Amino acid sequence: MPIVVQGEGVGVRFPGGRWVLRQLDFQITTGEFIAIVGPSGCGKTTLLRLLAGLIEPTEGELRVENSLARHSYVFQESTLLPWRTAVDNVILPLELQGKRDKQTRENAFSSLEATGITREDAAKYPRQLSGGMQMRVSLARALVNDPQLLLLDEPFAAVDDLLRQRLNDELLTLWENSNWTAVLVTHNLAEAVYLSDRVWLLTGDPLSPIEEFQNEQPRQGQESDRKRAGWKKSEDFHRQVEHLTTRLHA
Repeated sequence: MPIVVQGEGVGVRFPGGRWVLRQLDFQITTGEFIAIVGPSGCGKTTLLRLLAGLIEPTEGELRVENSLARHSYVFQESTLLPWRTAVDNVILPLELQGKRDKQTRENAFSSLEATGITREDAAKYPRQLSGGMQMRVSLARALVNDPQLLLLDEPFAAVDDLLRQRLNDELLTLWENSNWTAVLVTHNLAEAVYLSDRVWLLTGDPLSPIEEFQNEQPRQGQESDRKRAGWKKSEDFHRQVEHLTTRLHA
């Protein structure tokens, strides 16, 4: 089912009177991958929480065309329950919906396998998993509900660069094989350009609160790892990252 998110004049004011976001106008359509970047404190996570319905705008209107759309949220930390195994952590959202049959467990295993976690590792507790594996479990938990909108708040910020690239590739493969729409908050500008269709720069300027950068790499179905690697080494890719970097620090 398609999902369209529309924001008109959206703003959020924190207790004490400080505005975090002001006069945001935007639209997200089905199947898009949006990356949000900007300086610390500009409201990136606040915008993600708005999209998740965790907070309400102080001003303006936020509309979701499909009011029954399923949302999933991946936090900066894996937020796994230490007393539950990997598979039991993934099952948790389904259990909260009253689903506890054999198929529920199989769905959890399938979600884990899609993110690179074997059945052997699925039986382990979070303390027995590496940081990268914990984030894979967290992603599997978000995907087990077959979401239409996946919201990611810097999920790979705590891992090393090599693992981060591998997780980025895995995330792209999952997205290309699915129908969900993704919105990612990141401080890594190369990651933003690599993953997204569009990059939103939150400027903090009420006269121009969002600047949008269109990804110049067209997405045409599933892309091979080799093609992605070539894109990341290309002159166009580095030009886009440099342009975004220059604008961010202007």
